[in-house]
Order: sequence, then C-alpha cells, then structure tokens
Amino acid sequence: MLVELIVPCYNEAEVLPLFYEESRRVLDKIPGYDFGFILVDDGSSDGTLSIMKELSQKDGRVKYISFSRNFGKESAMYAGLRNSVGDYAVVMDADLQHPPALIPDMLRAMEEGYDCCAANRTTRSGDPKLRQLFTKGFYRFINKISDVDMPDGAGDFRMMNRNMINAVIAMSEVQRFSKGIFSWVGFDTKWISFEDVKRAAGETKWSFWGLFRYAVEGITAFSTVPLKFAIYLGSLVSASSFIYLLGVIIKTLIFGRDFPGYASMITIVLFLGGCIILCCGILGEYMAKIYIEVKNRPIYIIGRTNIEKPVHDYGRNGR
Repeated sequence: MLVELIVPCYNEAEVLPLFYEESRRVLDKIPGYDFGFILVDDGSSDGTLSIMKELSQKDGRVKYISFSRNFGKESAMYAGLRNSVGDYAVVMDADLQHPPALIPDMLRAMEEGYDCCAANRTTRSGDPKLRQLFTKGFYRFINKISDVDMPDGAGDFRMMNRNMINAVIAMSEVQRFSKGIFSWVGFDTKWISFEDVKRAAGETKWSFWGLFRYAVEGITAFSTVPLKFAIYLGSLVSASSFIYLLGVIIKTLIFGRDFPGYASMITIVLFLGGCIILCCGILGEYMAKIYIEVKNRPIYIIGRTNIEKPVHDYGRNGR
C-alpha cells in the first residue's frame, strides 16, 4: 500500500531538509508500506523550490509541485490531495510541529478500520497567551453555531484513506477551510493527541490578523448564524425604538412637551448607525464569498512540477 505525505511549504528552506530527514528516518522503519512525498511550494520567495528539486533528485519518492504564485496553504493542501495516487494520504506541516513519529500510530488506526486518523494538540505552550485564548474561543464558538464538530486543537495533521480523499477533493470551493471540510464530509475518525512541539527552524507565517481572517473564513463557510444575527439585531433595535417612542409619548402626555437632549439623540443615532454598518458588513462578507465563487477561477496554478501527469486546476468547468 502506498502512503503519501502531502506537505504545504511556504518559505520553509531552513526546515525542509530537517523535515525530510526526520520523516525518512521514521518511514524507513515501518514495514509493509511504500511511502512517497508530495511537497507543494506555495509561491515561496526563498530557496524552498531548489531544496525540493535537490530532494527529488536524491530520492525518487519525492514529488514536488510549485505554484505560479502564493495561493495559500488551503490551496496547497488541495493541490497535494488532487495529485495524490496513494491508498492513504497524510497532510502535515514541514516545520516538524506535526511529528512524523505519529505516522505509525496513524497507520495502526487505519488498520483497525478507521477512514481517518487525526491528531490534535493537547497543549499550546508555544503560542502567545492571547493566541491561545482566541483559538479556544474560536473552537467553542464555531461548534455552537455550525453543524460541523471540530474538537479543540483539531488541525490539518491527519491520515485519510482514498474514499475520504475523494470526498474532500469533490468539495471544490475556492475559499477553503479544510478543518471544516474534514469534519463536514464525515467518515469514521480516530483522534490521537500530542503535546505542542516548537518549530525546528524558521518562523511561523501566521500573524494574529491572519488567524483572525482565517477564523472569519471558517465561520462564514460553515454557518449562516451571522446572517440570522443581523435579523435578530435589527428586530431588537426596532423593538427598542418602538418602546422608546411609547415612553416619549407617555412622558409628553403626563409632563408636557420637553426639549430633546443632544447627548441622547447622538447616542441613539450612533447606535443605530453602528447596527446598520455591522449588518451591512455581515451581508457583504457572504456576498463577497458568492462573488469569488461564481468567477470560477482556479484554486491553484502549477508553475513547475516533476509529476509526470499533474492534475491542474483551471476552474470547475474545466476539470
């Protein structure tokens, strides 16, 4: 059976050789399986592609795909899955924060009959406190407002069989949120835990703002609750305005005409204006996703590869 490691890479020149050596050391000790690598260069500006070429020349099991520009990690994972031909595929990062040592445990789970074996981090000691708080809050929030179930600490590090791989590939939206896609397609999944591991080299490519935008993508991709929130907020504001109007009428009938207060008027105007802008922003976020999807642009464009017959992506109508 063939197991392929799909590794998205963006400016990972420092750590990629370390990842390859550590992975090879682990894989060479596993009997009964053939292993391969699909390294996806997501438009790196350092020597990542050169290292991929060197590894492919040294080891025939190494395949690489280099994008024409930076399309994002989600696109890189999708490209790797679309070009995989193995019985199993492992999606993992190159920074060794996804330990290759867990691959034997994943294989044992697959041998038990599971469709997928996913790993989740039990600790986040390497992350700043604010990021840890934000991450935990995100998982709690999205699990409450969406139909998908994503355990706290769930990441992209997982092994899937061919049936699940094909299901994930079939979900061909341009704006991808793989954590939600993996949960949405279902399948029998076994979870294994591991402790936080620091990067072997290099620096993380995720900023707090980048993670916030990614969280918004996930929420709008798998929940319509924000749209319903706009309805509820509008209803609440309308009801409050009606109650306030009744109060003004009653006060006028009892105490006579009163001069309106400038501060209260400005407060109400600003509050209503803020609600309107918030609702327009929520609607705009969903409309923007529709706008991007209907363009039918490719999820990725391959610039260079050593795969003999690569699977390109030139829009859903051309697949």
